[in-house]
This record gives sequence, C-alpha cells and structure tokens, in this order.
Amino acid sequence: MKNGESSYSRFLSGDKNALDELIRDYKDGLIFYLYSIVGDIHKAEEYAIDTFIKLYTDRPVFRGESAFKTWLYTIGRNIAYDGMRRKPKYAEVPLDDAHDLSEAASLEKEYIKDEERIMLRRTIQKLKPEYSQILYLIYIEGFDHSEAGAIMKKSGKQVRDLLYRAKGALKKELEKEGFVYEEL
Repeated sequence: MKNGESSYSRFLSGDKNALDELIRDYKDGLIFYLYSIVGDIHKAEEYAIDTFIKLYTDRPVFRGESAFKTWLYTIGRNIAYDGMRRKPKYAEVPLDDAHDLSEAASLEKEYIKDEERIMLRRTIQKLKPEYSQILYLIYIEGFDHSEAGAIMKKSGKQVRDLLYRAKGALKKELEKEGFVYEEL
C-alpha cells in the first residue's frame, strides 16, 4: 500500500502527523493479527503499541523489498514473539474482564448476533499458532501468499502447504463443534 509507505517517509522527514496516519490506518489490523499469535487481545494491543513505538524511536529503514503493510506486520510479529519469550510465569487477570451485571442483556444480544463469527475465531485460536496466523493473514487481512510468506518467513510452497493443512484442521475442528462452514 503506497499510502503507508508515503506516510512513513513523511514521518521520517519530520512530519509527526504522518505517524498518526499510520496508526489510524494499520492499528486495528495489526492488533487482530497479533491476537492470532498471542491469543490475548490485551497483549496484542500492547504489542501493536510497541510496534508503533519502535517506528517512532528506532526509525527502522523501509527498503521497499515488500509492501509496507507486510514490513509493518513483520515488525509486529517479531515484537510479539520477543514478548512471549519474556512472558511471566504467572497469569494476569485484567480488571476489564469483570463484567457489570447490567451489561448482561446487551452482551447476550451481541453474542447472539455474532455467534458464527465468534465460534469461528475461537476455533481458529484452538489450532496450532502457525495455522491460526496463516488463516488470519490470508482470509481476514487479505494478504496474498507471498506477503504472508514474507511475514511468517516461509517460502511460497510452505505457505500453500501450511494454508492447506490449516484449512483442513479448521474444517475438522468446526465439524467436531457441530458447525458446517461452506467456504472452506
């Protein structure tokens, strides 16, 4: 996406607003991609923030060997893997996970409305991390095979094989849950 590349170039030239454009354009997709790696939305948000902080402080060079989005997601992926290696041995329970009972009715309606999507995401999270990553990158983010391969450091054949196995594993897992998803 040329927009990201030009925004980053303007940021490197001193335009602070260009970083705001990058964050606005890429943060949501980056968070959901990182969520497919770490399985915790709060950690995914932290790693996405760390990714943009890295852009701001380190100002890494974008060489144009891939699309800007591919390059950015690769930085985020590396930060997430580094963070998971340093993961504490105890579990944290955020206070945000405690729900107010008055919200129960609206939460139930929202759950019913998004039931298939939620079930699909949960099922994807049950798969091996590589499977959930490739499914997310290809089907949710819309990367082509070469871009997904660049992010995951895989060759084109490895991406095709991984995607084939991931779709088979997803289909099998969905059938166990009693769900039939026709588009696989």
